[in-house]
Amino acid sequence: MTSPAAHHRVPFSSRQAIHAWLLLLPALALLVAFTHYPAVQTLIDSLYSTPKGARAAVWVGAENYQVMLDDPVFWTAVRNNLWFAAATIPCSIALALLMALWVNERIAGRAFLRMAYFTPTVLPMIAVANIWLFFYTPQYGLLEQITGALGLPSHNWLGSPNTALGAVTAVAIWKEAGFFMIFYLAALQTLNPSLREAAAIEGASRWTFFRRVQWPLLMPTTLFVLINAFINAFRMVDHLFVLTRGGPNNASTLLLYYLYEVGFSFWDTAYAAAITVVLVAVLAGIALLQFFVLDKKVHYQ
Repeated sequence: MTSPAAHHRVPFSSRQAIHAWLLLLPALALLVAFTHYPAVQTLIDSLYSTPKGARAAVWVGAENYQVMLDDPVFWTAVRNNLWFAAATIPCSIALALLMALWVNERIAGRAFLRMAYFTPTVLPMIAVANIWLFFYTPQYGLLEQITGALGLPSHNWLGSPNTALGAVTAVAIWKEAGFFMIFYLAALQTLNPSLREAAAIEGASRWTFFRRVQWPLLMPTTLFVLINAFINAFRMVDHLFVLTRGGPNNASTLLLYYLYEVGFSFWDTAYAAAITVVLVAVLAGIALLQFFVLDKKVHYQ
């Protein structure tokens, strides 16, 4: 026979569960409406043709994906994005770590340096692109003034297929390094100061202390920054509108910018949906890699 108190606990727990779900309902509704439903609808749209005028969309199956496989501009965008990621990810992370190690020391003007390093992060990407557009302007830009003073010939950095992607990559590294620095700086400040004192007593150099103590303890932060850097490398699009618009001859076209062109310049929404599905699948694969492979190799304690 159950006690009277048990009869009172069951309804109370049910009320708690209902209350909890009601609290979660607004966030859950937004998540479904703006994340899950658009993802499913995009997958469905990629299997239909693009509706044009009075002609409704018809089922085409994997035709849009076949068009993607045969599209040379798509593969150019993929190749550009891979080079862009290969440059921005290690360079921005390494620069962020160096800046964090420097401003974590007791140096004069440390607060000013932290603010200076973080300033590019809070600037709008369009503003950043306009600043760098002035730097890259042929004959009149800041970079041209420096190379001219050194006796080097003038060069159109954004107008040359050989340097357009590199110029865009430099802007992205300058923009992201300060953002990643904040995470490394926060992680460095949580490390026990006695570790440095113990290493100094043992006669360890700064490099040895970093390699043997600081770097292993920073691995969780590095994993977090690495995943964010990888995702950012495949969703970078803002500054291309100002700097190159994907040119010249698609030399600086990235996947997301090509997706925008297909969907909003050529109005081929079905093909754009297929590219979106592939891009989301790549990013989902990165997330799975983080949670099931890399996460197990990181020591948090």
